Amino acid sequence: MTACKLVGKLFPTMKSLGGSDNGKKAEKPVGKAAEKIDFSKVQIEPLFQDMVDFETFARSDFRAVKVKECSAVPKSKKLLKFILDDGTGVDRVILSGIHDTYEPEELVGKTLIAITNLPPRPMMGIDSCGMIISAVHHEEGVEKLHCLMVDERIPAGAKLY
Repeated sequence: MTACKLVGKLFPTMKSLGGSDNGKKAEKPVGKAAEKIDFSKVQIEPLFQDMVDFETFARSDFRAVKVKECSAVPKSKKLLKFILDDGTGVDRVILSGIHDTYEPEELVGKTLIAITNLPPRPMMGIDSCGMIISAVHHEEGVEKLHCLMVDERIPAGAKLY
């Protein structure tokens, strides 16, 4: 079992701390209407032909994470540094090369999906302890990326199955 350094502490396992929202009801977000997409111009990668057995899949720990802080990594054009609440009570740091798609301030407060049991990977001198999950496709030869964002009522640390 590997442990990931999480802002000064070691955590060998990640467990959900429960889903209590203290009786508060989430307000429905108010925003602009979804923009129409012409999917006829979208190209996606082919599905993998190799099968993954259930045990391999089950070892991947996908969690809902809340973005507490997000900032550009100095001397990097693409990397954003996320400080995340993963439900453990200890901040998790993940770096993601998505600055060409997102500005840091638009991600603060969002609930994203991350895989949390990847081994730490040093990037620009910072250990990244996981990976933010995104959907990628191409439109007219241009790569488009969208972070998976879920309902804000999903608590930090909720496990995905």
